[in-house]
Amino acid sequence: MVIILGLGKTGLSCVDYFLGRGVTPLVMDTRQHPPGRDQLPAGVELREGLDEALLTQAHLIVASPGIPLATPALKAAAERGIDIVGDIELFVRETSTPVIAITGSNGKSTVTTLVGEMIAEAGLKVGVGGNIGTPALSLLKQPMDLCVLELSSFQLETTHSLRAAASVVLNLSEDHMDRYAGMADYRAAKQEIHQHSQHILVNRDDALTLPDVGEIWSSFGLDGNAYGRGEFDGELWLTLHGEPLLPVSEMKIVGAHNQANALAAMALCDAVGIPREPQLAVLRRFEGLPHRARFVREVNGVRWINDSKATNVGATLAAVAGVREAVKGRLLLLAGGQGKGQDFGPIQALLGHQIDHMYCFGQDAELLLALGEQTEQVADLDAAVAKAALDARPGDWVLLAPACASLDQFASFEARGDRFTERVMAL
Repeated sequence: MVIILGLGKTGLSCVDYFLGRGVTPLVMDTRQHPPGRDQLPAGVELREGLDEALLTQAHLIVASPGIPLATPALKAAAERGIDIVGDIELFVRETSTPVIAITGSNGKSTVTTLVGEMIAEAGLKVGVGGNIGTPALSLLKQPMDLCVLELSSFQLETTHSLRAAASVVLNLSEDHMDRYAGMADYRAAKQEIHQHSQHILVNRDDALTLPDVGEIWSSFGLDGNAYGRGEFDGELWLTLHGEPLLPVSEMKIVGAHNQANALAAMALCDAVGIPREPQLAVLRRFEGLPHRARFVREVNGVRWINDSKATNVGATLAAVAGVREAVKGRLLLLAGGQGKGQDFGPIQALLGHQIDHMYCFGQDAELLLALGEQTEQVADLDAAVAKAALDARPGDWVLLAPACASLDQFASFEARGDRFTERVMAL
């Protein structure tokens, strides 16, 4: 018996995978009305809750990334020796296509998208999915020369057969501390991406990305080594071993964090033989992903920026660093939501110089409020936009980079970013 835990888009792809192989799985979900319920094929049973007795009778359990392996029902099944995997494990067992595997606390989706576009620009068939867009198992239906997977720490917990052509942990900062015992536990989950990898790429500026196993192939960072940055004739360039590749001014995405993302994308493409020109063509035209440091509009000399995807402290620090050098006036930050047990201390260190004022809202607003005198609590995101609009002066920038998850007030970070954009457009 095969049991799939968790429905939604990924769960449906698992159901489709097994039905295509002549196996009718049983689906369990803790939610009363899980997304995808109406799309379940006839004959596939859906049960509410986790039936521990039934789980211990399965010969294979496919667990949603959102269900911790520490869940008692799963622990009981594991103790009986039942194989517990995720959809990524099923995919890598099945495919013979070379996989480029990308994880990290921040920047995963940007780098995954860049690498996918660079491969397509080179005229190859590419599948892009995993934690972004298309579920991995759905990619099996299309022809692929290469596959690019964005992988979360949750997905990597149940993936053991990955043999990536190239892999990277882009960066590491506190995230999901409500699920992991601490930073070391979280890092260990991320490092699973390097098991059996042919080319391991690391971030020179983040020692936590150094692998526990395997030999490092290359590195990227913001100095002049390997894939890096350098100054030529007064202009900053992306470089390889000190040789200029592309002026930063020709890229549409801005900020040091996006320069690091671009370097990582080029390195991964080099590892699988993608020519340089398609890489540079993509970097020249790529405008970034929605809700990631996206310019919304300028009102009365004030620029409004949507980085709702900044759902942890590290992402907020990157967003601030990315825009700060362009701000002529003050930087006003909108932050708050579900902090997921993070340490907000790194934000405190920026208050009063990098961040001039912070409007705090949502479930953990009081924790942010306590960071310093340059903070102010407001009722919600709408109130934060309204108050910032009153306070801002020409030359100021207002940045939504919440450092928190959105689920206390919104269905997703996308919904939060859309609401921010809507309110800014109404000013």
